[in-house]
Amino acid sequence: MAISCPEAATDLTTAPYSRDHNLSNTDTVNANRTLSFSTVKLPHLTDFLHDLQTHPNPLDHNPFYRPSDGFYISHTDVILRHILFDLSSAPHSATYHRAGPRNRVFFDPCRTRAAIVTCGGLCPGLNTVIRELVVALWDLYGVRQIFGVKAGYRGFYSSEPVELNPKLVHSWHKMGGTVLETSRGGFDLHKIVDAIRDRGFNQVYIIGGDGAMRGAVKIFDEIRCRKLNIAVVGIPKTVDNDIGIIDRSFGFQTAVEMAQQAISAAHVEAESAVNGIGLVKLMGRSTGYIALYATLSSRDVDCCLIPETEFYLEGKGGLFEFLEHRLKENGHAVLVVAEGAGQDMIPRTDAQKEERDESGNPVFLDIGGWLKSELKNWWTRDHPNELFTVKYIDPTYMIRAVPANATDNLYCTLLAHSAIHGIMAGYTGFVAGPINGNYAYIPLEEVAQTKNEVDIKDHKWAWVRSVTNQPDFVRN
Repeated sequence: MAISCPEAATDLTTAPYSRDHNLSNTDTVNANRTLSFSTVKLPHLTDFLHDLQTHPNPLDHNPFYRPSDGFYISHTDVILRHILFDLSSAPHSATYHRAGPRNRVFFDPCRTRAAIVTCGGLCPGLNTVIRELVVALWDLYGVRQIFGVKAGYRGFYSSEPVELNPKLVHSWHKMGGTVLETSRGGFDLHKIVDAIRDRGFNQVYIIGGDGAMRGAVKIFDEIRCRKLNIAVVGIPKTVDNDIGIIDRSFGFQTAVEMAQQAISAAHVEAESAVNGIGLVKLMGRSTGYIALYATLSSRDVDCCLIPETEFYLEGKGGLFEFLEHRLKENGHAVLVVAEGAGQDMIPRTDAQKEERDESGNPVFLDIGGWLKSELKNWWTRDHPNELFTVKYIDPTYMIRAVPANATDNLYCTLLAHSAIHGIMAGYTGFVAGPINGNYAYIPLEEVAQTKNEVDIKDHKWAWVRSVTNQPDFVRN
């Protein structure tokens, strides 16, 4: 199947579907439709630095590798963003450059100075990514000048970088959090870029969420504007799994695993009380993926509330009516709510409406605490002489702070290696991540602008409702 040149973002190439003599007339019409591709332009240092010299890839002489035909990725190797199509229309899919080593590199390992920074909140796997970046730069490409920037973006200009080596980071993957420390805010573009230039860094690895990725876009744009020989790569980090385009973010599977433990505890508490309700608040500011996957994994959940769908408390089809039915039926219930759900329902003062955190995000009120209070008020009002217990569990910081599980540890390793291969090949202003199970390079700007939200019209949400039998909260 012919693919358009990856360097041309608007070129389209079509490939006809094969025809089958057993197809009906309608199927034959659909089979004659063509699938078109457009390859997304990936920024490269040579876009603004035209005289760069290339070098043979050091992997040629690495004793752990035996490069053979097909080992090195070419510029024509691409990955489809979409793999499911409706043949009743003219299908089209964007394609992205496939991640992996190239046979020529644009950095001399002896002159490479790499900086690694972690930004934003904690997430399982942060230390694993740092460790694997250091080890792979050192062992695969022979880079010996690797530095950690402490305390997030502000660390570029407010503190001395820490020199890193494989021996120092050897056991970091076994620890939660980030040894480099992290913070929100502190983004001063010119101070950051000045510090990167003055310290001689020519590779910058930024590990962070959507706010950090938006900052990375600005850093890349400023470096490109100044025409500095510095490559920037983002490694998307968000425990909520709310970063778009990529299949999932690292730490998410660990978070679901830990969330399931909290749900199990809530189920035990609820089952052990008269008219007991176990209420669990999980992470998920704008998306409910942790709540959704933990609900599906647990099967102990009676109702799952996420930011992507509204709910209401009183009246027919409301939460209180549903829970009363469950308590009469089973004697207990488990309620899971994502932190971003129902925020419009909680009364706020004018000051609270305007409050923002250091990253500029609206400050959320505690939906779990508010729901606990509302549940107690409802039961006291409607059933004043009956026992009732609500046990509220908020495992947020426990989930964020644990080390990555085996699946996420492997994922972090592949992310780190993919990022290094891309940056050594001269790509910049990109993110490394899996698309449909294959690792690809995606422009930073696309990732920073794209959200990953639960599609409540999708089969997964229908599955949640079939498991919980909860109402759809649509008012008649």
